[in-house]
Amino acid sequence: MKVKKTLADGGTIYYCYAWRGGPLLKTANGTPLQPDDVDLQAAFDAAHDRRRNPNPETLHGLITAFRGSSDFKKLSASTKRGYNRYLDVLKDKFGTLTFGDLEAKATRGVFKAWRDGLVENPRAADYAWTTLARVLSFGKDRGQLSANIAERGGRLYSVDRREKTWTDGDIAAFNASACQELRLALLLALWTGQRQGDLLALRWNSYDGSVFRLRQSKTGRRVVIPAAIQVHRALEAETRRAPTILCTTRGKSWTSDGFSTSWRKACEKAGISGLTFHDLRGTTVTRLALAGCSIAEIGAITGHSPKDIDAILHTHYLGGQKDLARQAMDRWEQQ
Repeated sequence: MKVKKTLADGGTIYYCYAWRGGPLLKTANGTPLQPDDVDLQAAFDAAHDRRRNPNPETLHGLITAFRGSSDFKKLSASTKRGYNRYLDVLKDKFGTLTFGDLEAKATRGVFKAWRDGLVENPRAADYAWTTLARVLSFGKDRGQLSANIAERGGRLYSVDRREKTWTDGDIAAFNASACQELRLALLLALWTGQRQGDLLALRWNSYDGSVFRLRQSKTGRRVVIPAAIQVHRALEAETRRAPTILCTTRGKSWTSDGFSTSWRKACEKAGISGLTFHDLRGTTVTRLALAGCSIAEIGAITGHSPKDIDAILHTHYLGGQKDLARQAMDRWEQQ
């Protein structure tokens, strides 16, 4: 790839890259190689050779090994896409770092400075750091690195969702204006407590008319969820137009991006703001708790760990905590 730049004195210079988004091809002293330089082809070939056959004892080599491992292959498609985006960034920016560099404490500071440069998008910065930490963890687990210098990096992004549960009014407003396909998605999310990706992938053959059986893509946990009466009735009336239970108005299985876009538009139409599809998962936990379910019972449905359920009830979704307190007081007063 060649990029032309006009200099202040009117002259021109070219920046030649090995490929789009790839490394700049330079001379031994670091100046950009020009299209007529005799060494350009050799530099181009060397860059592509390094890309095909990276030094296994560098970050580039470790990233290549990670991508070819069972650890990576067993990840969900959406997680792979997220990792791949930042794996490419890490490879291009830090790929030449050796294992010795990756074990040096000073390199942690280099990585931190790089993450700080992404601070305008803190969620992206956190995901980039998580990706780095995952690769280094892979190297440590395989005995290639003695330490993971990206452990416990802290988070730049935080969000307060303590009041973000779906109320009966929110649900009624959504159902009043949304299409049938999205109303069914809300119903399933509310009565199963599953993540968006798992619900979009849920197939008819995972439902026997009584229970849902699925393996959660994020944790690998298998859950068996009895179908609530409302859900059973809705599915009995539903035409099976696709292998997946949830599908578009055209009878096609949803893509993640397509569903997210349609969901956002439906929320806007219903006048719902500040609530996400994932908040339905927390809403399920709080409603199960209000129904008197134990933490073990809640976890059997949603797949949450006891620690996560406790955090949801006491930290993340305090709207449900207030309802629990009101319910407890009502019971006391009735004694």
